[in-house]
Amino acid sequence: MKNWSVLTISLTTVVLLSACSGGGSSGSAASPTETSDAPSAPATSAPSSKPATTQPPKPVETESNPPGDIPDNQAFVTFRGTTFTVKVPEGWARSASGTTTSFTDKLNRIEVMPSTAAAAPTAQSATATVVPTLRSTVPRFALGKVSEITRPAGKVVLITYQGDSAQDPVTGKVIRDAFERYLFSQGGKQLALTLVGPVNADNVDPWKIVSDSVRWL
Repeated sequence: MKNWSVLTISLTTVVLLSACSGGGSSGSAASPTETSDAPSAPATSAPSSKPATTQPPKPVETESNPPGDIPDNQAFVTFRGTTFTVKVPEGWARSASGTTTSFTDKLNRIEVMPSTAAAAPTAQSATATVVPTLRSTVPRFALGKVSEITRPAGKVVLITYQGDSAQDPVTGKVIRDAFERYLFSQGGKQLALTLVGPVNADNVDPWKIVSDSVRWL
């Protein structure tokens, strides 16, 4: 009877040890390093910075005289009329219409128109008679100033004004021109000298050479 009790205790001990060993392998908790079944947030990447588009550098333009500027090295030759002489730029195209002779180059023009007059013009007489004619014949005429000045040929009436050029038949462009109209007079002879060039052209020196060169014959 004693032996049976000892055997029963031994068997019970073995069963309990087996149960403890098997239960540990089937019911162990997840390791902290294992991934969870819960849905994970989608991975986001840092926004890529798109390189800025750079424009290629513009080529440097060759410097040149502004449109209408007469070169500083321009040579001048003497034109002889019936009652006067005047210096004009060498190489400019020459044309005539009635008593008016014109010299042109690109956007610039010189006109000489001899006539007769009973009395020498004054700023007042030019304002009363010449300016109205210019206003009616020059497109978009804008009067600048009427003044009396002195040149080597004597006293002169100078009328400055602006107006539109004729439309270019090829490009269709119209140039805004600046005008200097000199009225020379001596002994019943009169000469209207008109110098024309674009408004922004710097032709002060060439125009002075021309207006200073007038001489009576």
